[in-house]
Amino acid sequence: MGDVAKIFKAYDIRGVVPGELDEDIAEAVGAAFVRVTGARTVVTAHDMRTSSGPLAAAFARGATGQGADVIEAGLGSTDLLYYASGSLDVPGVMFTASHNPARYNGMKMCRAGARPIGRDTGLAEIRALVEQGVPACDGPRGTVTRRDLLAGYADHLKTLVDLSGIRPLKVAVDAGNGMAGHTVPPVFAGLPIELVPLYFELDGTFPNHEANPIEPENLRDLQAAVRESGADIGLAFDGDADRCFVVDERGEIVSPSAVTALVAARELAKHPGAPIVHNLITSRAVPEIIAEHGGRPVRTRVGHSFIKQTMAETGAVFGGEHSAHFYFRDFWYADSGMLAALHVLAALGGQDGPLSKLLAAYDRYPASGEINSEVADQAAATERVRAAFAGRPGVTIDGLDGLTVSTDGWWFNLRPSNTEPLLRLNAEATDERTMAAIRDEVLAIVREK
Repeated sequence: MGDVAKIFKAYDIRGVVPGELDEDIAEAVGAAFVRVTGARTVVTAHDMRTSSGPLAAAFARGATGQGADVIEAGLGSTDLLYYASGSLDVPGVMFTASHNPARYNGMKMCRAGARPIGRDTGLAEIRALVEQGVPACDGPRGTVTRRDLLAGYADHLKTLVDLSGIRPLKVAVDAGNGMAGHTVPPVFAGLPIELVPLYFELDGTFPNHEANPIEPENLRDLQAAVRESGADIGLAFDGDADRCFVVDERGEIVSPSAVTALVAARELAKHPGAPIVHNLITSRAVPEIIAEHGGRPVRTRVGHSFIKQTMAETGAVFGGEHSAHFYFRDFWYADSGMLAALHVLAALGGQDGPLSKLLAAYDRYPASGEINSEVADQAAATERVRAAFAGRPGVTIDGLDGLTVSTDGWWFNLRPSNTEPLLRLNAEATDERTMAAIRDEVLAIVREK
């Protein structure tokens, strides 16, 4: 059995296959998952990595050994798994390592209704059972059945966004050899969309580029395709297709905060006065626009478990993160890059102007993007930054998630990675020069230059 302690993260299980994560661990996790959740039925889906199918099968052996039945959806995106868990009202497990390199794999877990499982909501208990050894079950084994849920997933998404009457659009999509190559065709079927596909072949070795569109270099092929084809918009998905990044008709990358603000405005048109959740590194424009459209902005920590919990507590209709995770109350509070993409397509196709003009009102301030610094002592580096800014005129400091320092004209957040010796910096200001100055000052302190 591989290294159990190393692969259990804050929100999921993830590690190198087979050195850290193997079929023995997957089988033990299947048994522990049933014990902890009390599930009588579990649904699974997996991505296109060569290890994903065998890991899912091993998990099913463990789950059925505890008497639970397993519904195997087979190939799917993470939001397809959430659809399965929500629509079937059973716990679910997605086998994927998302945007990580090919040698990795992992498991994303949820309870019935797509409610998240993280360290404090069951994952620590599952780990403890795996480490101790899951007791055998004396009852009969459960059964395994295959069920194709792709058509139901595609149809369901299109009931949540009104795409009737949109004008014809040319849409370039970079699937990154990931699961969007499997899910985009049925979702777009029947829509007035001319598809320009890039890397739709399912290939867990990622032969063209990493399936991680948060890195600008992984968007270059999509940007070129948009410009060369004259597409109205470009969409890029990560490996398990739960995140979606947008490129406008000029081939320029659209800030996920601008997408958050656009979708928030659309949701508030349907649900006036509703709460909208945003994490603390989205642009300052996001809470401004939510308030301008009559909504109530709710600020939260980074991470899907915090977003989902806050949405459930406040009754929020939508939540957005600057990492391009977008969450919807009507989708069991789960995130779906595909659903966010449909909202953008509906907004674009419902008017005659280009995407860049449509989004201009939602993209207000220059931002640094997320910048990582490797540091030996995260706490000490953060304290140096706090001390440097504390007491300056007009400065406020809070510790909701890492260190956030703000004034009327700029803000930055510095927070530690959960899994690596990194500090992550996001900075924003009312003008480019101020943003660059704040960014560079903080980085110099962190890196002791």
